[in-house]
Amino acid sequence: MKSAIVIYDTSYGNTKTIAETIAEALKGSGFEVRLSHAKDVKELRARDYDLLVIGSPTRMSNMSFRMSRFISSKIKGAEWRDKPFASFDTELQVVIEKGGGSAAEKIAEKLSEKGLKQVPTVLKASVLGIKGPLKEGEIENAKKHAMEWASELKV
Repeated sequence: MKSAIVIYDTSYGNTKTIAETIAEALKGSGFEVRLSHAKDVKELRARDYDLLVIGSPTRMSNMSFRMSRFISSKIKGAEWRDKPFASFDTELQVVIEKGGGSAAEKIAEKLSEKGLKQVPTVLKASVLGIKGPLKEGEIENAKKHAMEWASELKV
């Protein structure tokens, strides 16, 4: 059985909701899944997972400071080279429509620079206000993305 870890940061709970949805969809696709807030991950070893999924709210066109620190401190070394990953975020619908900066894209850039291999495509979940709620249809969209990521890794 393939395994995945879904790691997220959240400000108002919207990114957590998307992370939970992704975790459930991956489980439904046959993955063993660990779901964790970034602040709760004490140890992370590449060999323990077939897929790394990381998400953050978008803040000022970037990922949260906590997630940036997490990636810098926990994901390093040759063991991560070629490890498949997927990224997601929550961001204001108006920012997505204008093509503004995205936490998911910044996460993907940072992980790619470290030698990990992106599973297409990033997931951008729209929120209607800074505190939410999620735009209608975003839960279903997250499920769809997670199932696509899972199918990319099936042999």
